[in-house]
Amino acid sequence: MPKTVAIVSGGLDSVTMAYHLQAQGHTLHLLSVNYGQRHLVEHEFAEKTARTLGVPHDVVDLSTVGKFLSGSSLTDATVDVPDHQDGSSGTSPNVVPNRNALLLSVAFAVAVAETAEAVAVGVVDDLNAAPDSNAAFIDSFIAMERIATRGYAHPDLALIAPLVRLRKSEVVSLGEELGVPWAETWSCFRGDALQCGRCAACRERQAAFRDAGVTDPTTYQTSDSKELA
Repeated sequence: MPKTVAIVSGGLDSVTMAYHLQAQGHTLHLLSVNYGQRHLVEHEFAEKTARTLGVPHDVVDLSTVGKFLSGSSLTDATVDVPDHQDGSSGTSPNVVPNRNALLLSVAFAVAVAETAEAVAVGVVDDLNAAPDSNAAFIDSFIAMERIATRGYAHPDLALIAPLVRLRKSEVVSLGEELGVPWAETWSCFRGDALQCGRCAACRERQAAFRDAGVTDPTTYQTSDSKELA
């Protein structure tokens, strides 16, 4: 069974990926990264996932990096997380540019040290996602890592993104088949006691359940958020 370092934030996508990889026979080490994001509560859900799957979970503390990542609502306290607006275009205040490259660099360093055979990341097919959340980025990053780790990593070290060609609703359908406990996943950018139901991440979550025909078990701050989705 391949040993795999999987980047799991506690979100719907990465948790589904973890269940999928274990079902495929991977020996998992779940890795979360604190990059100074305001919704650190998500890591509590990554830990719940690890306990349920019976696998190790560690959080890498890069929190001091966050103060240098200005301009994003996820890392900059002066930028509010906006309510989602349908039809909005242009760059998003919720994107942390180069975030996945940062997370993957850490995961590859861990994978080399552990002689793991794969690093896994739960990016999905989303036209509104950050530019480092697509198949072209994944292909380019592993090409770079093969050079960066040559002679030190497992000779077959790979970067896998099993959800990269799926829409979010298809991720929900896959998770249903795998028995993912949706109430033990977190999407909200705000990181309050309850998921807000208004930010872009919450609206995408609601739409994914709706489009998959699956009941959304999430309790949101906004009581009518499901009707608004």
